[in-house]
Amino acid sequence: MTDLAGTAEAGRVVEAIADGLAEPASIPGLDAEPAWWRQSLAHGALGVALLHIERAHAGLSPWQRAHDWISYAAHGGVVSGSGCHLYQGVPALAFVLHAAATGHTGRYAGAAGELDRQVATTTSRRLDHAHARIDRGALPALAEFDTIRGLAGIGAYLLHRDPAADLLRAVLSYLVRLTEPITHDGDMLPGWWTGLDPAGRPAPAAFPGGHGNNGMAHGIGGPLALLSLAQLQGITIDGQAVAIGRICDWLDRWRRQGPAGVWWPYWVTRAELRGMSTDRRGPGRPSWCYGTAGIARAQQLAGLATADTARQQLAEHAFAVALRGPGQLDATTDASLCHGYAGLLHIAGRAAATATDPRLAQHTDHLLAAVLGSATYTEHQAATTWAAVSGVGLLEGVAGIALALHTRHTGTPPVSGWDSCLLIA
Repeated sequence: MTDLAGTAEAGRVVEAIADGLAEPASIPGLDAEPAWWRQSLAHGALGVALLHIERAHAGLSPWQRAHDWISYAAHGGVVSGSGCHLYQGVPALAFVLHAAATGHTGRYAGAAGELDRQVATTTSRRLDHAHARIDRGALPALAEFDTIRGLAGIGAYLLHRDPAADLLRAVLSYLVRLTEPITHDGDMLPGWWTGLDPAGRPAPAAFPGGHGNNGMAHGIGGPLALLSLAQLQGITIDGQAVAIGRICDWLDRWRRQGPAGVWWPYWVTRAELRGMSTDRRGPGRPSWCYGTAGIARAQQLAGLATADTARQQLAEHAFAVALRGPGQLDATTDASLCHGYAGLLHIAGRAAATATDPRLAQHTDHLLAAVLGSATYTEHQAATTWAAVSGVGLLEGVAGIALALHTRHTGTPPVSGWDSCLLIA
């Protein structure tokens, strides 16, 4: 398939998916979804709203579709409190409303303003708890700082919404402090080391001594990306460059080189840290959430932010090699944004726009073909067929796939800034 034909096909598929998800009533069995689904950016209604928002900004879809999905998500009240984060509840809905308001400050202004106040209150409380935890010398939970559930994700929203806000600087200050090394059980550990397993649960048998998580979704990749993106926008605080350096030094320490190219382990165990265990794992899939794509993009941003051309080029080379396969790319088995071909396509496009390595742009054609070929569909069955396989959400469903294809089809960065929730731009 030629580039022109693939791009045209991408546009047809996106249109079919958007038409199939035109309104909540068009989705069979929606009433059976649990209550949290309405306000889930990752898996539920808010991800579908983002698709219609982005297409409405481009003049390709009526705003009514976006409004219907937003109304469905907010029906019955918005979930607030300590369990909320960028991908769930008040912050998730606020992110979507501000995506809709881009270029039109009056759109949803009242509701967005109230949600902003709630986000500020909850974030301030979370920051107080995080600093108190550091003062006690305790280890953090991943949900304290990561992109999906933690303060890095809230920081992504604040950077997108109001870069000049004092609250964003407070989040950055916390992340700087998070990178300061700590001593625990006789070991010198990075400040983001957690005593839990990668799912955020106690697992002393499987993960004795906890682990250091490297991923973009649940590890230190998210804070690195946020610190770097803020610095690229001229938002700096004391210790920011040092914190970026600490994280990069850690990733350098655990970088692996093999036949499949450069890669980073998803996480590091206490035994590996102590040199008691030889890491024989090979690279996993090169995904946004944990793999080379996400970690390399975070380091590319760090290189750009600190004018470290060598780091930028190493990250770009690692990403390009991962996309050549078979060592890493063959581990990809689906089309999703989180850990599939759509995510690789979208991140490669973003990374190529700021790259010194032209190979990243050259890989997007075969990634597009992989997305289009990863599910059986016809033009009019795309939405229902793919939704049955993957769900309709942003991270693992057809809304995320369609957003990545839409960006490729239009050839322009997202107008709504929807991908800022991934901390890749």
